[in-house]
Amino acid sequence: MHLETLSIFCDVVRHQSFSRGATASAVSQSAASQAVRQIERQVGAQLIDRSKRPWLLTDEGKIFFKGCQEIVDRYRELQDVIRRHQQPSGYTVRLASIYSIRLNDLSDYIGRFQALVSGANIEVAYMHPDQVYDQIVNDQCDLGLISFANPRREITAIPWQDQAMVVACLPSHRFASIKAAADLKPSDLTGEAFVSFDRGLPVRKEIDRFLRRHTADVRVVAEFDSIENIKQAIEDGVGIAILPEPTLRREVNGMTLVAIPLNPGPTSLPLIRPVSILHRRGRRLNPAVTAFINLLVPERGLRPSTPVQSQTSRKVGAAV
Repeated sequence: MHLETLSIFCDVVRHQSFSRGATASAVSQSAASQAVRQIERQVGAQLIDRSKRPWLLTDEGKIFFKGCQEIVDRYRELQDVIRRHQQPSGYTVRLASIYSIRLNDLSDYIGRFQALVSGANIEVAYMHPDQVYDQIVNDQCDLGLISFANPRREITAIPWQDQAMVVACLPSHRFASIKAAADLKPSDLTGEAFVSFDRGLPVRKEIDRFLRRHTADVRVVAEFDSIENIKQAIEDGVGIAILPEPTLRREVNGMTLVAIPLNPGPTSLPLIRPVSILHRRGRRLNPAVTAFINLLVPERGLRPSTPVQSQTSRKVGAAV
């Protein structure tokens, strides 16, 4: 039984689909089906009940999948160890992040990580939220940074930051003269031209829910899937928006935009953007990945499966 066959089986089960599992393994659907049948013949048991729609793992299949994952993950971990011996640069932490968490926001953590685990590389790639989930599930990245994490069976989400959501507007807007947080209520936004996120994004649903709860009837005049595009629209005079405060610091410091806290009242919770760290559930994390999680969330206190060695160089790659 080849490791590639075991890997195909894991992908099929993880994606709950022969076609999607085949795509993840870069093989045809028929090849994925043949691989699963080959395993079933060799172990002498039915692992997938194909009579159900959608199909289900049998009890034997659940046992085999758990062990199969451990074998595939252990093999990849050994590959990492061999690469470390061949390349002095050591482990690489592959991080997939949504666009609004800029490299500047991570630079302090990366610098501290370099001092802690010198020689371990960090590669940062920026992408759409859906792609972050896909990268984690398909083992193309070790960690993901996402807001309003959507619970998934195959993914572990670790809370990282709660970012206050504030009103963003031009310095010439009437809201810009409001100094105290208690002075701007959600209902004050009624009738304002509003630049929002695309309807399919979780952050849009949370903002809409918040505004409805406070009977704030805004006029949505533009929708974007990117915070940078929303900020540009505000600067162009299209309207106001509600955005995470950390994403506005550059514009606030440059005095091109103003950020005003919202006061939802004493009986309501404030609007926040929760940011989480993602990794694939059940996957063995290499020591550098574990160290980086512990740096981001010290109280988590994960223990690496093998010791972290001190080395001497760092490489940071970023795609924006």
